[in-house]
Amino acid sequence: MKNDSTTHFGFEQVATEEKQGRVADVFHSVASKYDLMNDVMSFGIHRLWKKYTIEMCGLREGHIVLDLAGGTGDLAIKQAGRIGDSGHVVLADINASMLQEGRDRVIDKGLVKRISTSQCNAEILPFADNSFDCITIAFGLRNVTDKAKALQSMNRVLKPGGRLCVLEFSKPVFAPLEKVYDFYSFNILPRMGEWITNDKDSYQYLAESIRMHPDQETLKQIMLEDAGFDEVEIHNMTGGIVALHRAFKY
Repeated sequence: MKNDSTTHFGFEQVATEEKQGRVADVFHSVASKYDLMNDVMSFGIHRLWKKYTIEMCGLREGHIVLDLAGGTGDLAIKQAGRIGDSGHVVLADINASMLQEGRDRVIDKGLVKRISTSQCNAEILPFADNSFDCITIAFGLRNVTDKAKALQSMNRVLKPGGRLCVLEFSKPVFAPLEKVYDFYSFNILPRMGEWITNDKDSYQYLAESIRMHPDQETLKQIMLEDAGFDEVEIHNMTGGIVALHRAFKY
């Protein structure tokens, strides 16, 4: 039975203080081939999900953006193209291996003036109140131990009038799709991880962590009631396999 001192790591119950390290091990293992696996396991569709997320951010010249769980920097690099030289993007991740991949890519793209990096925990963000015009977190919230605490922290550092975009795997809205998705997630995805990254267990965890993540309406309520955001909108993509939650701070 779950209690306050335990949480889930995939389908496994672990001590709350243990989860962060277990998740870190997953991403240390897959960091170098993370983008390749994203392309393979989503058949490239993740690029469309992220493109839509960028459009919903409403970024303008001069905006200050925080991209949490930004990993290899694909979202941050696109954001940097929209905020101009007067804006700035902070690419943040708790995992050093993932952040190093992102930092290398930022340097390769010549974007060090527009993008800085920060290794930090989403639950206790090391930024001043009301610092950012927009915050994004793509495929990272489900790995956070205390989601409500992390969302409260995001609310604190977001400027009044700013927006939060949470892109995450969610619950398919059509029953037949859900059955196909379950088969793919638990039978095909771990084998892909084994073939490409020599790490079946990390992608087994990925499939399990998706199932343990709150569904669309539950996450909306956490964002509204526990974290204090306003006007939370749900935008389902690919039949609800992925959902974008966009919210505002007033």
